[in-house]
Amino acid sequence: MGQLLKIVVFSLCVVCGFAGYTTFGLPLIIPEAPPVEEKLTGEITMDQYIALGKKIFEGKGTCTLCHNSLGRAPLLEQVAQVAPERLKDPRYKGKATTTEEYIHESMVEPSAYVVAGFGKKGTNDTVSPMPNISKGAIGLSDVEIGAVIAFLQDVGGTEVTVALPSGDAGAGSTEEEPAEIKVAENAKEAFSKFGCDTCHMHPLIEEGGDMGPDLGKVGATAGTRKEGYSAERFIRESIVNPNAVIAEGFDADTMPDDFATQMTVSELDMIINAILGNESS
Repeated sequence: MGQLLKIVVFSLCVVCGFAGYTTFGLPLIIPEAPPVEEKLTGEITMDQYIALGKKIFEGKGTCTLCHNSLGRAPLLEQVAQVAPERLKDPRYKGKATTTEEYIHESMVEPSAYVVAGFGKKGTNDTVSPMPNISKGAIGLSDVEIGAVIAFLQDVGGTEVTVALPSGDAGAGSTEEEPAEIKVAENAKEAFSKFGCDTCHMHPLIEEGGDMGPDLGKVGATAGTRKEGYSAERFIRESIVNPNAVIAEGFDADTMPDDFATQMTVSELDMIINAILGNESS
């Protein structure tokens, strides 16, 4: 009887300890609310339109995930200035004739011109890793794209040629009713939305990069990488705190450290499950 009581008490301690650990010991992921489509509620000035473009560039458009000082994609502050030169480049294969058209084209047909050194691996800089930002989980509207173009022209010190949208065209205010939220529907879409294919490979990524570990192989070893960590916990930490453990052969400060505020919980879970091999699409 005494032995049975000890077993019961021990079991209760284990259960309570695990419950406490999962409640207080695991990192808390509190992402920002998913972005909604911006909508106009009236007339808008060019300054307001440019400000809206900056907001989208740094937020819903997820542009800064790749276009930042880490060097995974070209900086865009001067894109409006260099656009005329790129239009004359023999490697250019698009249809744009103006700076505005070039920037628009680079957002919806990014492979029309790939800056040297930033193409997908093995394509000789003919295929861009950037997705069409008017589709998929990002899904910017025409007016939102126009706002980003206006912002890039302004920040580049060139003339802003984008026409102001009319009040019912759909662009920015804080008074609008939320439109359909564009959250990634599956792991493949989430990989693309957050630029994972720029640096990583995985069976769900058609053409990935080699700046980061092969995500198709991470799941098999994740459970052994950090003492006391399950594979799921290690992968979660690697996404929200990428400098916690640096894989051999790779550099620190390469992966963005703000995915916890960029992803919804469902998107984070989809990516983790895919890396663990528990999700096929």
